[in-house]
Amino acid sequence: MKKYLKVWWIFTFNSFQSQLLTRWAVLLFLISKLLRFFIFVVFIVLLLNKTNTLASYTLNQTLFFFLTFSLIDSLVQTIFREVYRFRPAIINGTFDFYLIKPFSPLFRALATGPDIIDLILLVPLFGAIVYFMIQLNISDPLRVGIYIFLIFIALIISLAFHILVLSLAVFTTEIDHAILVYRDITGMGRFPMDIYREPLRGILTYLLPVGIMMSFPVQALIGILSPVLILYAAVFAFILLFAAMKVWNISLQHYSSASS
Repeated sequence: MKKYLKVWWIFTFNSFQSQLLTRWAVLLFLISKLLRFFIFVVFIVLLLNKTNTLASYTLNQTLFFFLTFSLIDSLVQTIFREVYRFRPAIINGTFDFYLIKPFSPLFRALATGPDIIDLILLVPLFGAIVYFMIQLNISDPLRVGIYIFLIFIALIISLAFHILVLSLAVFTTEIDHAILVYRDITGMGRFPMDIYREPLRGILTYLLPVGIMMSFPVQALIGILSPVLILYAAVFAFILLFAAMKVWNISLQHYSSASS
């Protein structure tokens, strides 16, 4: 574990240095992300000023759903950003060097290129989430603990999906469309799953599973998620991760290097 933390720190430091070489680009991306975030907040406020509730959720609760989605999305982008750069490594043969290094090629492909922009955004997001917890009178430490646990479960599910995307890239060299489909589907979790009609709501909640990732943490925090669904989320996440690891190992067995 210590070795991987040291490797991660080295790659993270180098990644941040390379990103800071283009400070204006980083600044523009940061401004654009902040603008998009505030536009969604304004949209939610304007929408609920007319309807008062959204699928029985109040304005503060709906905003908390969006903040939780933004937190999970930013964490995923910060941790797994290197996945977006994996296709060139397959095409030009750099992945061959991943395989001979004294640490996991999966770790190298997943988590060695964090995004400084999303890392910066995490700071105000944490502050906003604490503020809205206070506004919603959330003081039960058990609920807060389950909320944090379910965010961890969401990251496990996202990890599994990213491993599957990497496996697809090893099989086919295709990754861009797959990761964009993943982002489009998870983007439906900006709002509570209750706004969708069946069977779409069931598919998004239990099959894909956007609801487990984005809605379950908030529902647990406000006390409307049953213990059975919390257990289901944990079991689903670890089964999916186990399956993704199996697929990854199979993809490595079928990998042909760029030189062959």
